[in-house]
Amino acid sequence: MKLAPFALATPFALAAIAALAAGPVAAFDIAKMTDAERAAFQTEIRSYLLAHPEVLDEMANALDAQKAETQAVVDRDLVSANRADLDSDPASYVGGNPEGDLTVVEFIDYRCGYCRKAHGEVAELVRSDGNIRYVVKEYPILSEQSVMAARVAIAVLRELGPEAYAKVNAGFYESFRGDITDTTVAAFLTGLGLDAERVMAHANDAEVTQILRDNHDLAKRLQIQGTPTFVIGDTMLRGYAPLDHMRQLVSGERG
Repeated sequence: MKLAPFALATPFALAAIAALAAGPVAAFDIAKMTDAERAAFQTEIRSYLLAHPEVLDEMANALDAQKAETQAVVDRDLVSANRADLDSDPASYVGGNPEGDLTVVEFIDYRCGYCRKAHGEVAELVRSDGNIRYVVKEYPILSEQSVMAARVAIAVLRELGPEAYAKVNAGFYESFRGDITDTTVAAFLTGLGLDAERVMAHANDAEVTQILRDNHDLAKRLQIQGTPTFVIGDTMLRGYAPLDHMRQLVSGERG
């Protein structure tokens, strides 16, 4: 907290700031103040804050940092409690280095603009690092078109394998435009050299529905409400972050 120069601060202002920034022992006992002293005290607090409004920004920043630190501890506990479903779910796509020393899990929605924005940076992170095990969780939350895209992607993984899935995953972000319908998706798959008829025949399978349900249940347990959300080692990153920030998190997880 930034204080005014000592010579410019009145005794009441100093007492007010001391109370605001007090440690284990308060600077004085507010309860013992007279009504007149209390009124003067409140006036000095107001005067000081009007003269130094930057203090409010500093207090807000400190509160935000405290909340973020608390949330990070909660997130680590959530990740630990759900580790197996995050890292070892056989229904999820695994890319990057399957034997990598660090697992990065991403919850995605193909209709999410920030997922699209993150796609290239995540791909570069995985490619340039070379030792990241990358897991994708289909988590469609924005629209029925999101659900259809997720169903198609899961069906591709189940029917045609991870290489085909990687093409579809990248293609939905990089080349697919317009509404997601049976016709547009079939043309999209065909353009990627994939068996569109086979994929579309299995997109509504009960197994696909169960995978989506499991992913949503996992997201609920992790208190995920938006996409993209990443789990980088033991750290949860809620929302888009630029490549440099993700690299810092990766480095921090490796110690």
